[in-house]
Amino acid sequence: MVVAVLAMILANSTWSSYYLGFLDYPISLSIGDFNLLSHHGKPLIMASFINDCLMAIFFFHVGLEIKREILVGELSTMRQASLPILAAIGGMVIPVFVYLLVEHVSPGSRGMAIPMATDIAFSLGVLSLLGKRVPLGLKIFLTAFAVVDDIGGIMVIAFFFTASIQWVYLLSALGLVVILQVACWFRVNKVALYFILGIAVWYLFLQSGVHSTIAGVLVAFTIPARPSIRIGKYIDRIKTSISAFSNSKEESIVLTNDQIYELKNIEEASDKVISPLQYMEDKLHRFVNYIILPLFAFANAGVMFTGSGELIGAVTWAVALGLILGKPIGIFCFTWIFVKLKFVSLPDGVDWKSIFGVSCLGGIGFTVSLFIADLSFGTSEIELLNQAKLGIIIGTVVSGIVGYVFLNQALSRKVPE
Repeated sequence: MVVAVLAMILANSTWSSYYLGFLDYPISLSIGDFNLLSHHGKPLIMASFINDCLMAIFFFHVGLEIKREILVGELSTMRQASLPILAAIGGMVIPVFVYLLVEHVSPGSRGMAIPMATDIAFSLGVLSLLGKRVPLGLKIFLTAFAVVDDIGGIMVIAFFFTASIQWVYLLSALGLVVILQVACWFRVNKVALYFILGIAVWYLFLQSGVHSTIAGVLVAFTIPARPSIRIGKYIDRIKTSISAFSNSKEESIVLTNDQIYELKNIEEASDKVISPLQYMEDKLHRFVNYIILPLFAFANAGVMFTGSGELIGAVTWAVALGLILGKPIGIFCFTWIFVKLKFVSLPDGVDWKSIFGVSCLGGIGFTVSLFIADLSFGTSEIELLNQAKLGIIIGTVVSGIVGYVFLNQALSRKVPE
């Protein structure tokens, strides 16, 4: 949020030419005549690099989280997944309906998918301000329906923001994805293989006309979730290695060759007991949160308050109301309906007041909403894009404040032991 404010300040200051020059700066990563960071022979500019390349890494990280949740998390069984899936559907359908009530005329109507998304990081960040007063079930509910929201956003990008398709590139990319999936089935856990072929898949998607961020999600689903060594076998190996040290009667600054060998065994076993999925998710966590997302906010939140055209228009109100009203109404009402129909039940320790508060936090749609706004309007409709960005910022800030204030009143003041 700090970086987003900085971007708006720069975009409307005497430094705006430097800000815009930074976003338009061409970049390349060339090996001979081949430039990896290019689209149909033209180098990517910085804005495209951030939105098409770095955001592919962001969606790769999201894909890893989704796969983990499907395998062992809150989406691993239909009973666990039903409530957040139904809540997320309401949180995607109703905001689109609210948007179209306000703005249903083209080209403004193209932005109807903008208020669909929930920003997991920001919404959980606001929830964490309430500390231990928040029941675990409420945190899980928010995380799960936000993950499903991400899946919905990814599907929107895949189906509705695809240009004319270059089938040779696309089929080549899908062929590499099949190879990665086969490697996963045969438990090939070499991270370097998935890294190299993943870059190739991204490049082919970039040239194909299908948005390159979809490559990140597809590659993430091929990453092995099973470690090379089970935890029981790892513990046995560690015990054997430790015995080489316990037999030593005195401490020495210099290790013996046998001890060095056993330490290497421990190191190798420790690497193999962590699955590639968990390893990559852990390694990318800080890079995504502290590098990619701030850069994305810097490149996309620079709403210009001067210049031609209206800053506040129908698109601004459509996006803002879709987030502020559409998200909580959709999430809460769908949850209430299906709980009353006894299709699902509320998580333990969670009441209807806290569900409504978290539904309000669902209107925090910063990252993916900005991303879809850029795809919806782009530079060809800069006035509508600026209106959408302002609507996202208004909707996100208001949703965060309302959700926090409501939950602060609704949750028990007594911290559970």
